[in-house]
Amino acid sequence: MQPRSLRILQGLAASLSLIAMAPAKAGPDIQHWVADTGARVYFVESRALPMVDVQVSFAAGSAYDPADKAGLAALTRSLLDAGTAGLDEQAIADRTADIGAQIGGGTDDDRASLSVRTLSSPAERDAAVALAAELLASPAFPQEVLERERARGIAALREALTQPSSLAARSFSSAVFGDHPYGRITTEASLTAIAREDLLRFHRQHYVAQRASVAIVGDVSRAEAAAMAERLTAGLPAGEPAAPLPAPAQPERRSIRVDHPSAQAHLLIGLPGMARQDPDYYPLLVGNYVLGGGGFVSRLTREVREKRGYAYSVYSYFAPQRVAGPFQIGLQTRGAQVADALAVVEQTLAGFIAAGPTAEELQAARDNIINGFGLRLDSNRKILDYVAMIGFYELPLDWLDTYPQHVAAVTAEAVRDAFARRVRPEHLVTVIAGGSGDRDGTSTGGTAE
Repeated sequence: MQPRSLRILQGLAASLSLIAMAPAKAGPDIQHWVADTGARVYFVESRALPMVDVQVSFAAGSAYDPADKAGLAALTRSLLDAGTAGLDEQAIADRTADIGAQIGGGTDDDRASLSVRTLSSPAERDAAVALAAELLASPAFPQEVLERERARGIAALREALTQPSSLAARSFSSAVFGDHPYGRITTEASLTAIAREDLLRFHRQHYVAQRASVAIVGDVSRAEAAAMAERLTAGLPAGEPAAPLPAPAQPERRSIRVDHPSAQAHLLIGLPGMARQDPDYYPLLVGNYVLGGGGFVSRLTREVREKRGYAYSVYSYFAPQRVAGPFQIGLQTRGAQVADALAVVEQTLAGFIAAGPTAEELQAARDNIINGFGLRLDSNRKILDYVAMIGFYELPLDWLDTYPQHVAAVTAEAVRDAFARRVRPEHLVTVIAGGSGDRDGTSTGGTAE
């Protein structure tokens, strides 16, 4: 039978979507300070429900992997809750269930995070924070758990390498970013090379207070939030701030073909795009909605899917990161149609770069982005995600408030100018994986052109 606190927490979580209706301002009031430990703290007080959501983020993502040990950051984060000096995996799971908390998190290129959801009542809240603090400060990284999780990772990697979508994504990342840390690819050899001492060293270097950003959203006062942040980071060494990541170089235009016997070919086209604090952020955001981010109303969908039937879906997106993350166009099509589909994509992109959006497209894009903005802030969890992002990337505290105004101010000229400067055809990388199983297609032999 589930503990009463866990049943209450689950019931509250299920009702979150019913409460946060249109606020008087676009975003919540974010308070910010630096804890005595050196960690940056970002707090939103919300009394709607008796619960608290917390995320502690570190500059400890996969971009900080050693070149020969790709996968180390992800393994380190995944083993944080595998045991401490005083608790094994089962004891941690039991304690989490007993106090009704939910503990999660993950890694991306830039950051690693630990998240906690708990009731705001002092007993449950304090117990959840104490457990999270112990996991952050003194993970044991048991050897047997490392071996188990590494074996799982290798098995998952082998399975992924049988899928054309994975082959395309890995080739795309490597080709677009080259030797940049964003281009590092996890391999069986890199996972095998990781030893327990590597986890301990990575944790000591990167899980430090000077690299920590704490986001807290929920039913606590500022004083209570400050005590939580101190408790969560008190056991961490002060450390040093993370060194800036270098900006990725723009690649030379090239086309890469990866052989796979699938009938469908997976196509990815792109280059390094924009950073979180990019001055072109809003023109690129709005312009991309018109190009391929708006689903069935985008130009790429109209030209590739509706007019010619080359693909069921086609998309484009920018993934802003610490430094320029990828701009990517993607679709699947029959092997025999690859050349024709690519030609349409390139023509559509070239036309958009040259002329920008029409007045009608621009207005529709701005309206859709602004009108859908409230749905991004309709739960504690969604607010926490944004507050954690604002804190980690050190964006202005009024970023959520000013977002709609910035979108509304984007002009067609700004979109055209930003795309002309930032999406240059001479730097576009194209990856084609699979398609040789189409009886009218031809095997591509895994070569680069």
